[in-house]
Amino acid sequence: MKNYDVIFIGSGHANWHAAVTLKQAGKSVAMIEKDQIAGTCTNYGCDPKILLDGPFELLAQLKQYNGIGVTDNTAINWTELMAYKHKAIDPLPLQMTALFNQLGIDIVMGAAKLIDTNTVAVNEQKLTAKNIVIGTGQRPAKLNIPGREFLHDSRDFLDLETMPQKITFIGAGIISLEFATIAVELGSTVEIIEFADHALSSFDQYHVAKLVAKLEAAGVKFHFNEAAAQVIAKGDHFEISTTNNLQIKTDYVIDATGRIPNIENIGLEEIAIQTTRGGIVVDDHLRTSVNNIYASGDVIDKQIPRLTPTATFESNYIAQQLLGNDTAINYPAIPSVVFSLPRLAQIGVTTREAEASDKYHTQVVPYGKQLLFQYKNEVDAELTLILDQDNYLVGANIYGNDAPDLINLITMIIDGHLSATALDQMIFAFPSSSIGVISLISTLLHRD
Repeated sequence: MKNYDVIFIGSGHANWHAAVTLKQAGKSVAMIEKDQIAGTCTNYGCDPKILLDGPFELLAQLKQYNGIGVTDNTAINWTELMAYKHKAIDPLPLQMTALFNQLGIDIVMGAAKLIDTNTVAVNEQKLTAKNIVIGTGQRPAKLNIPGREFLHDSRDFLDLETMPQKITFIGAGIISLEFATIAVELGSTVEIIEFADHALSSFDQYHVAKLVAKLEAAGVKFHFNEAAAQVIAKGDHFEISTTNNLQIKTDYVIDATGRIPNIENIGLEEIAIQTTRGGIVVDDHLRTSVNNIYASGDVIDKQIPRLTPTATFESNYIAQQLLGNDTAINYPAIPSVVFSLPRLAQIGVTTREAEASDKYHTQVVPYGKQLLFQYKNEVDAELTLILDQDNYLVGANIYGNDAPDLINLITMIIDGHLSATALDQMIFAFPSSSIGVISLISTLLHRD
């Protein structure tokens, strides 16, 4: 039986950042992984998604110049793009394994199960540690309907060698809208079934409505207030029936109805670690109900966004906890992005919260029109700012292709509690596009 200072269950962002920090601090560390080293984001999520999205983003920008100097004659070859994805993404777990080995982190491949509060069983061996960190993440949910065996998930989509001619998404969340953007551009017939009467419930609905309208104009068909009831295979295609008797003929069905935490079969019940449907319950130090066992990343039962940067933040926090810093976790403002085209982004106080309180007021900034050539003729790009009673920025929503980079700038303004005077003391690159938005924001902020 081998003993360690810390054992990590899972090797994704929720764990490996802490593992590296602790090993560099002289701790003995083991990481147990039953799938691919470096986890979902690296292998089946964020990294391949943004790689495949790249050409579509460029094509969208080119289209904004149609009629003013650019003739749209560009096509995307999905098969070649997928081959490039494999070339770039497939080596990543091997590269990460080599890094961990070089640092001296022990990697154990297999399914882990907690035997007691200090012992983990894997591959018929037992490992012990003073502390254990659970970072097993989430997996795609799967509807319990007849024909569920025909349902695919996001991992499958990101590995498609050819794009189906007809593709149907169940659920109108982030995954569906991002992937629908790609599929419809490639000429597929795309339909989205959604139980609610709107898409992307956690995002600003004014901007969501604009995105839905743009996708509809591109050919995506939304079926709101519908629930998938069954999927039947008929020859070379499938038929989806809904509870309202809608019938959809399709070649490929993706269940994008959410994700669920990986908390089964890892021994949580045996040692009385508290869980809910949302994941593992933790305190404000990310400790589970067993004090020497921590949880990190998407497997935690939490209300804040389950994102890779959040998991990384938690991983770094746990490393400092185990090195003696006993302060409670304090999350900064967390930006969220939908990588559709155009992008949506938001952070901090939402427009819904602002409208329900007299503590805030909102300001719409149509920066696409005000900074027309700087933002590549994206005339409908806009920003909604939420300010408090002292005119400090506390939240924002963005509709536009540059939303991911702009939300990062806004994150620093919010977290730094920056005033207009503070921004005036900084010099930004000119004539970059972002300096124009910073100037527009500055005119609205409190001035010291």
